[in-house]
Amino acid sequence: MNVAVLASGSGTNLQALIDSAARGELGPARLAAVGVNVPDCRAFARAQAAGIATFVVDHRQYAVRDEFDRALVAAMEPHEIDLVVLAGFMRLLGPSFLGRYGGRVINIHPALLPAFPGVHAQRQAAAYGVKLSGCTVHFVEAGVDSGPVIAQAAVPVRDDDDEASLAARILVEEHRLLPSVVRALAEGRVTADGRRVRVIESWPSGESLRTM
Repeated sequence: MNVAVLASGSGTNLQALIDSAARGELGPARLAAVGVNVPDCRAFARAQAAGIATFVVDHRQYAVRDEFDRALVAAMEPHEIDLVVLAGFMRLLGPSFLGRYGGRVINIHPALLPAFPGVHAQRQAAAYGVKLSGCTVHFVEAGVDSGPVIAQAAVPVRDDDDEASLAARILVEEHRLLPSVVRALAEGRVTADGRRVRVIESWPSGESLRTM
């Protein structure tokens, strides 16, 4: 399975995928390309350092979102991509992109969806006073963080948590969960029936994903 990762920022989830691949933990998934919309972001440098093919599609060069989406599709075509992973990619994808890769795009979000979609999810969770937060990997559809949930990992919210401290603990779980889901998808262990997604648990190491 050829995987493309799209990112906009520091790329720590990308690095988790790179490290997992180096340890042979992604199964048949191959990191084929990394695309960014911010030319000087850290994610781009991480991909180059790992020897992964890279491309830049700067959203600021497109007045219309559909043109940006079409440019993304064109940049990805040579890599024969089977799965698209959004790892801190701060752009909404529209019909042109999802029409090409629909059902094969996943995103990692730092909250237990459907709670706290959108930006600053950790800040929302800390401010709201919830006792449990975490991260979600979900399929991407039109809408903000609204696609079917594949898997989640929970993180307790402490009384003294602020946005930064909660985000740091959630990030640890993101780095564990995302590579596990990519491997499960590559091994064909993810099935969907409408909005209900099931992950078949089959891990030689004994690790498993909770069926959602």
